[in-house]
Amino acid sequence: MKTKTLILQPTKENIALCAEELRNGGLVAFPTETVYALGAVATNAVAVEKVFEVKGRPSDKPLIVAVARKSDIDNVVKAVPQKARVLIDKFMPGALTLVMKKAECIPSVVTACGDSVAVRIPNNEIALKLIELSDSPVVVPSANTSEKASPTLAEHVKDDLEGKIRYILDGGASEIGIESTIVDVRCDPPVILRVGGVTVEQIESAIGHVETKREDVKLSGYMPSAELMFAAYCDGMERNITAKYDEITARGKSAVICCLDNNVGLYNGRTVMTVGKDYTEYAHNLFALLRKADAEHFDAVIAEGVNPSGIGSSLIARLIKLSGGYII
Repeated sequence: MKTKTLILQPTKENIALCAEELRNGGLVAFPTETVYALGAVATNAVAVEKVFEVKGRPSDKPLIVAVARKSDIDNVVKAVPQKARVLIDKFMPGALTLVMKKAECIPSVVTACGDSVAVRIPNNEIALKLIELSDSPVVVPSANTSEKASPTLAEHVKDDLEGKIRYILDGGASEIGIESTIVDVRCDPPVILRVGGVTVEQIESAIGHVETKREDVKLSGYMPSAELMFAAYCDGMERNITAKYDEITARGKSAVICCLDNNVGLYNGRTVMTVGKDYTEYAHNLFALLRKADAEHFDAVIAEGVNPSGIGSSLIARLIKLSGGYII
């Protein structure tokens, strides 16, 4: 018999109900500042295995673990390096995840049998209260099936996980809209494994030089139904976009251009979806727009490129991964 999935408002009673569901080995979807998360108690290996099953996620992809307080980090890792302490003090709660040696309480299913664990503190009051009431660290992968875009609304979660979990806590739209930045602090200099809500510049301003590992585009689980490509950020970017749009539509295919609000006029009546007034809004809206493009059955999505500084570098990393590196 299928489970009935309910979207709940984040009242004190409903958060307590969801915390009880977690303590009893169930799964709960809830908002964070990045995207919606699918939570299970991290120390419960059986519950964590359900997360992989519900998402259709390969078991060799480790999960991020969230805690409610900075002091709780010491309970899930063996030691916290000095540079990690600096990053924790400056950016947590926030869209930052740190990789450290795991404590014995974290089962191997969480870490894909590795000896390290990725830890973060979400900057969202609903998430923090839920984790606190669960009395345990909680795994927090995105609350979607692996073939869908990361969810930034409770309705996105329900579309993907209807009948698979009991409760979704509705916190409105995710504030940032792209995932957390992941930094491996087991080495010096630390290595950024994924750029996200905290920028490279912010991290380096706190702890000095860091290395950045290029993400493997082949490791992306979700790929849009439409062919996604994005334009190199350069003079004449709009000409490259319109030329590609016209080439696609001349073949009888449908295409849509994702552009900043102020750039709509550059595309002379071609079909567009606006991403917002700036790069922060672009990041916030990206996954929702890709879901919309999928729902409207476009054959191709052409996204504007961005200046590779600040949140722009995080956006570029997402676009490269989601497009399979298709740059025009």
